[in-house]
Formats: sequence, C-alpha cells, structure tokens
Amino acid sequence: MNAVLIINKPTGLTSHDVVNRVRRIVGEKSVGHLGTLDPMATGVLPVVVGNLTRLAQFYTSSEKSYEGTIRFGFATDTYDAEGEICAPVNTVALSISQVQEAAKKFCGFVEQTPPPFSAKKIQGIPAYKLARRKKEVKLEPVQVEIKEFEITSFDRDCAEFRARVSSGTYLRSVAHDLGRELGCGGHLASLRRTAVAEFAIEDAHTLEGVEQANHRDHIEEIAVHPRKLLPEMPSVTATTKSLLTCAVGGP
Repeated sequence: MNAVLIINKPTGLTSHDVVNRVRRIVGEKSVGHLGTLDPMATGVLPVVVGNLTRLAQFYTSSEKSYEGTIRFGFATDTYDAEGEICAPVNTVALSISQVQEAAKKFCGFVEQTPPPFSAKKIQGIPAYKLARRKKEVKLEPVQVEIKEFEITSFDRDCAEFRARVSSGTYLRSVAHDLGRELGCGGHLASLRRTAVAEFAIEDAHTLEGVEQANHRDHIEEIAVHPRKLLPEMPSVTATTKSLLTCAVGGP
C-alpha cells in the first residue's frame, strides 16, 4: 500500500503509537509520520505509508497551525498540564487586553528556548531523559518564526489562542514564556493542531475510522489523492500520447 492518511490524533497517544496502530491496521511495515505531536496534543498527524514515506524529506520545515488554551497562575516543569507545579500558585488578575498586548511580543522571529522535557538532544541524549533523571537540562535558544499568535478569548485564568508557526516552534514554550511575561506563570492546558502544510483538520480521520475503511477495503477513499500532495511543486500531467512518445524516443 502507498498512501497518505491524515489522522486526527487523540490525546494520550504518542505520534509513534499512532504509527504502530496504522502499521497493524494496514499490514504495512513502512509507515511514518510528518511532524511529531506531544501525547497531550490532538489533531492533524499526516501518516505516510509504503513508498510515500519518501515524501517525509519535503515536509521537514512545513508550517503548522494550532489552537489551544493557556492557563495562567502557575508554571509546570513540562510547560504543560501534565507536569508538576514548579512555582508558587498565583492569583490571576488579568484582562483580555493585557493578555493580548503581551502576546504581541511573541509574533515574528523570536529566540525560543525549548522545554526541558523535549526531544532536543544534549550531547546525543534527549533532554526529556535527562529531565526525568532530575539532571540539569540546559538547552540553547533557537530562532523560530511565529507568523500568527492571537488571543481569541479570556475567562478568569484561561486564554484561548490561535497560532501559525514555523517548524520547530514549541507552543509549550510560548505558554510558559507568556505566563512569565505577565508575572503570574502559565502553562499549556490544551493543544489541537489544525493544519500541517496542505493537510487540514477537515481531512482528518480517527484511527477507528481508518480501521473501518480498511475492513471494508475502502482505504483509498480516505487517503489523500496524490495530486493534492506538495501543491507548491511544479507538475506536468502526462497523457497516454506523451508517454508513448517518450517510450519510443520521440521529440
């Protein structure tokens, strides 16, 4: 099987878990994904199957879009809701205008330090492994581009946001740094990826839906049509006549 499937990843599964599930469903060993999602996060996870795993090289710097929730009042060691509180809990007395004004500082090209619990490597060892051993994790800031970061609503201690970012951007770090900027601490409470490159949440299917389609031999009906892949690349539609001409060495 050669296909691209857009999975709507549920919370609690790693991206590797999803790949393993798809392997079992379609009976194909050669399966990969286009862009890791944290276990807590949900949403668009493009999965490539068979020969189309070769496409992964073209998506290493793909733009990604998200929506989610930042909770203010305290920071955590993982920068998200799954971590342990690592600072005093503060009373939140913010307005939406204050949060929106602070958020403006996080648009454009910014220097961002990845979370200590991340896959970034320190001398060949993933940072999260060192963090779990309670060892010091010192990651260098990297430049990322946050093309859009909009606070869409605010209620008591939670802000809803929408973001569009370059590859390699950690929304967990954005939430942590925004909480620090506002002086009350903050962490990422929820995150949903709505797009990766040309793949959108509207095209995504649950793992159960993929399994049902495969059981009915309709997997091709939910796979992305090859003509929709890499739309920014030049393409030529070959006709039967042109293929025959090439085969016989014509002009």
